[in-house]
Amino acid sequence: MARRALVMVEGHRGIGPFVQAAQRLGLHPITVTADPAQYGYLGAEGIEAIRADTDNLDLLIHECSRLRVAYDIAGITGFKDSVYATVGKLCRHFDLPGPNPASIERCCDKVT
Repeated sequence: MARRALVMVEGHRGIGPFVQAAQRLGLHPITVTADPAQYGYLGAEGIEAIRADTDNLDLLIHECSRLRVAYDIAGITGFKDSVYATVGKLCRHFDLPGPNPASIERCCDKVT
């Protein structure tokens, strides 16, 4: 049986308790980020980091597909407004529960 992973798109310096809770649940947290160096806690917490352009949905799908070879992806989440719709699209693509990307995009579009 493959190890279960929680994929986090980008990160935030205040997610330590979230990561610890995921680990207590037996999940292996993996952060996909454009710049792993901006999250100093990754190395300190021993969190796996994958460098990828998080604005590129096709690339994120590719990276998550690659991860599925070694892991059972239990969930995909994010911590920035700018990635919520992308997280929803990834969840839909991989048949995981997640936010409705169209609803998120409408909420984030303050102009229309």
